Amino acid sequence: MDGVPLVRDAFPRTVRLVASARLRAAVLTPLADDEDELALLAEIEGATSGRLIAEERGYAGLTAEELVHGVPHAKFINASFAYAKPRAPMRFNPAARGAWYAALAVETCLVEVGYHLSNALADAGDYTAVVDYGEMLASMAGVFVDLRGLPDHPSLDPDPAIGYPRGNALAATARAGGHNGLIYPSVRHAGGTCIAALWPNVVQSVVQADMYRLTWSGTSAYRVEKL
Repeated sequence: MDGVPLVRDAFPRTVRLVASARLRAAVLTPLADDEDELALLAEIEGATSGRLIAEERGYAGLTAEELVHGVPHAKFINASFAYAKPRAPMRFNPAARGAWYAALAVETCLVEVGYHLSNALADAGDYTAVVDYGEMLASMAGVFVDLRGLPDHPSLDPDPAIGYPRGNALAATARAGGHNGLIYPSVRHAGGTCIAALWPNVVQSVVQADMYRLTWSGTSAYRVEKL
């Protein structure tokens, strides 16, 4: 945290993109003939769902007490923290604990999501995909680590092998200090501003908004449509 400022700020409208598959009705619903069967299937799902396990008794680097309950779209907030990638830490979260990544503008979200999905398609060897995303709008307020004036900070290095370990170290220090998250210039979208909320209760008043479609047709270039 040496030389990294803290700021108390409020953001009435931040944007996160969620893949449309997560916005649809539960996949188990068509498999059940009645409410009793659905309840049984839900119990089976709960035994393997990272989010449901985390909400009940905690999971990996996340305690059940940290998660939110009884608020709109709580499952989306909790899922963003429970479904970390065990083999792939991200810029400001470790493998065992997720974060709520958002931006101040949807254009930044689209560039960030498009970049990472393009990389995934490259790994698969096939640039053919159509993916729909929904906006999840949320407000945030509190004390944040502020990297907006430090674009050359090591945590913002575009190479994940360099930026991600430094970002995780910074985020761990921020969590230990009880800070709400990090505000930082987008690494993939010039001029964009991103926020990584480090605690579920930082994410407030979540509502679903517009839908967007990203289409890849054989190359890394993709097309964006508002649906």
